[in-house]
Amino acid sequence: MPSLLSADFANLQAAIESVPSADALHVDVMDNHFVPNLTLGLPVFESIRAATPVMLDVHLMIEDPDRWAPAYAEAGAESVTFHVEAAAAPVRLARELRGRGARASMALKPATPIEPYADLLPELDMVLIMTVEPGFGGQKFLDLCLPKIERTRALLDKVGGDVWLQVDGGVSAETVERCAAAGVDSFVAGSSVFGADDPDAMVAELRRLALAAAG
Repeated sequence: MPSLLSADFANLQAAIESVPSADALHVDVMDNHFVPNLTLGLPVFESIRAATPVMLDVHLMIEDPDRWAPAYAEAGAESVTFHVEAAAAPVRLARELRGRGARASMALKPATPIEPYADLLPELDMVLIMTVEPGFGGQKFLDLCLPKIERTRALLDKVGGDVWLQVDGGVSAETVERCAAAGVDSFVAGSSVFGADDPDAMVAELRRLALAAAG
């Protein structure tokens, strides 16, 4: 799914319309505290929601997601991701997000292991493995995350059910196949999509490569 972080913030409507075949749009919310960057908040998200019927996948890179995350579900986000490093009560938060009609997702920074959170997985609808340090777009994919992706896939297979495994950071035509082979089924791509001459054609190409690699 294309990440609007790499789109033209002065014309988000045009960016949204440039990827009509996208399964969803990824919306990064940064607060300049949890990560060293500031992007957008709830009012801008509400404008994006009003501009498109496409599924919106909100990634909250913020402090105190326990307080703020439910508002994004109420505002119409179909999926809301909080960082486990920032959440005070991740199980309670995941249940609250589900209770408000959103898919509950937990994100982990590259250095955060998945194993301490294995018991939380049945409470989730998605796990996001960051493959760059969160905070900025356009970073190089960290191959050191691939073993963690594989271990997360194995844990999710034990849990069963419809729990997605997502990666975000440096996803491109050069890296998407490795991610798919490791067990990823949801891909966030920013600069590789919106930096392409034809963003929608790049979405199609990334989808093709991922499906072929996943077998």
